[in-house]
Amino acid sequence: MSKLSRLTALSAIALVGIAGQALAHAHLTKSVPADQAVVATSPAEIDLHFSEELNVKFSGIKITGPGKAAVKAGEPALMDEGKTLMVPLPEKLEPGVYTLEWHVLSTDGHKTNGTYSFTVKP
Repeated sequence: MSKLSRLTALSAIALVGIAGQALAHAHLTKSVPADQAVVATSPAEIDLHFSEELNVKFSGIKITGPGKAAVKAGEPALMDEGKTLMVPLPEKLEPGVYTLEWHVLSTDGHKTNGTYSFTVKP
């Protein structure tokens, strides 16, 4: 095998390894309420669906509402074979725009996070 062939083969193996690691991260696949959604009533919970199983001890959300006021959220729980993070909202959300910041740890040890917003109609 020539040097060029070996280099090409090693490069291909490295790329596959890197791609495999990227695929192992828990990616948000769906949220309820959805990003940029306008909902008619206050949701009773936030549901975040991910591509991988999560470790609930190191996963959670932070919600801010109108005027950047912090919103109290309940204790997160896992559903759907550990791929959905469900966080109850013990208090009704007032009308306005809400920003949700999430952070999760997949069971294979990869951390991911993100932010999105939704609106509760008046």
